[in-house]
Amino acid sequence: MKYGRSSSIYMTIPGVVPDHGRNEIMRASEMTKLILLLSIVTMASLPPMAFSLDGDSESGERIYLKRCVGCHGVDGDGLGPGSERLIPPPRDFTSGMFKIMSTAFDGYIPQDQDIYEMIRIGMPGTAMPGWEDILSEQNMWDLVAYIKIFPGFDEEQAGPAVEYGEPIPSSAESIEKGRELFLQDDRCSECHGKDGKGDAIKRLLGDNGERTWPRNLTKPWTFRHSNDQKDIFTRISVGIPGTQMPSFADPGSKKMLSVEDRWHVANYVKSLAKTVRVVNAENTVIKSLRVEGSVPAEVDDEIWEQAIPSSFFLVPQIIVKDRHFTPSNDTVTVRSVFSADEIAILLEWDDRTKSLPGDEDAQKIADPEVLHQDMVSIQLPITVPEGMEKPYFVKGDTENPVNLWQWASGTTTEPQSTSLVKAAGFGTETELATDSLKASGAYESGTWRVVFRRSLSTESSDDLQIQEGIFIPIAFSAWDGSNGESGTKNTLTTWYWITLESESTALPFIGALIALFLVIGLEMLWLRNGAGRRNPST
Repeated sequence: MKYGRSSSIYMTIPGVVPDHGRNEIMRASEMTKLILLLSIVTMASLPPMAFSLDGDSESGERIYLKRCVGCHGVDGDGLGPGSERLIPPPRDFTSGMFKIMSTAFDGYIPQDQDIYEMIRIGMPGTAMPGWEDILSEQNMWDLVAYIKIFPGFDEEQAGPAVEYGEPIPSSAESIEKGRELFLQDDRCSECHGKDGKGDAIKRLLGDNGERTWPRNLTKPWTFRHSNDQKDIFTRISVGIPGTQMPSFADPGSKKMLSVEDRWHVANYVKSLAKTVRVVNAENTVIKSLRVEGSVPAEVDDEIWEQAIPSSFFLVPQIIVKDRHFTPSNDTVTVRSVFSADEIAILLEWDDRTKSLPGDEDAQKIADPEVLHQDMVSIQLPITVPEGMEKPYFVKGDTENPVNLWQWASGTTTEPQSTSLVKAAGFGTETELATDSLKASGAYESGTWRVVFRRSLSTESSDDLQIQEGIFIPIAFSAWDGSNGESGTKNTLTTWYWITLESESTALPFIGALIALFLVIGLEMLWLRNGAGRRNPST
């Protein structure tokens, strides 16, 4: 019996495999290992995906009644006990209106994956948390099955998903093309502003009449889903149902964008994310820079570029009445410089509106009866604590009073104003003379910048006497007048620190380093001499 080279008999009888067959086996084995390795590497580099599972609506109902009714209500109508204090309000599932979808623009039923992702990761910037650390994957699919019952989607199929075409990688050319499309005929800037900060003068309302604000595109952590290019492309293509964010894939729209152009705009929006003035949780100390001559009195002085910025989150004041549950300001950035006689502190924060009571543009955005001045304040202890104990972080306490440096934007009939206040708790505020405190502010492209100046030392025992080289507690508060914020309705930070760095503060460290090097040098010399005595032949 004869067999050709390709016969499999050699492959099946141990010890009878010829050289060429053995080589083929080895090559096949190595190729299999390579394919397996590449598969593992590829899968590891991909974002986690959830594969659709069959949900059990009965199990989903039990989970819903335990986890979701507080906001969304027993009947899924968004009227749970906590709904009145939430902006944006909880989703009314019975309406069939789902804002975050990947179904093409003319469809109204979300993909099951869309609902699952909202449950899994939540919605940043809202009270909707992510549940992936609490619920299992099956639990979340069970919730999807139950939630679909409220609008009657349990027996209907979603339409086709968005067509993504061939994604266009981000590049300088793509970003510039996207910027042109963003600004063209006020396509996007009509609401989001020319710099994407959401500062356009247009009052927006949701379909249910609730107040909505355009997204500040420079703050990707506030995006309702994510700032991945594909997700941005999806929002541009689908819009956000129930809001004034339209679909730019709608062929009936004069502002329609092709698939290619939507990728360019997505790349541009992605590029707007801030790389400066972002919060770093590890940065809790503001370092005031020493300058020669006078400290700057203007917000656009070039010296501010030399000062190190520190950014902090602002949170709503919910400790005392009237509490604030619907904030709009979320961060503040601080820089500081000082001279031999004065200190200057620059505050910057994004604000969609320049709130000037009496101003026509301001009143287009806010109801006149709730329109107040924009304000900001710096809080400092009157006496720097010797230990770690600090005054109560909201207006101090009886044993540890504080100074409040306050600035207000003014009205159409009153100019900007500055005030100095002493406080030892809520209701104890006393206004002081402001001879030594000056402040001025400027609003441009959705950002307020306010500079405070004060003498390092004053003659008043009610003022903080500022010294170099020590850590001074400092905190901040802000008010968005177009958001109905005044009095105790505001946002604020906890205590942080500010220190005035000077050349003298470095001397102890330099001396310590010199002493350390001297000790090391003497030890090396001693070791060398000792080794020489033990080995006289050398």
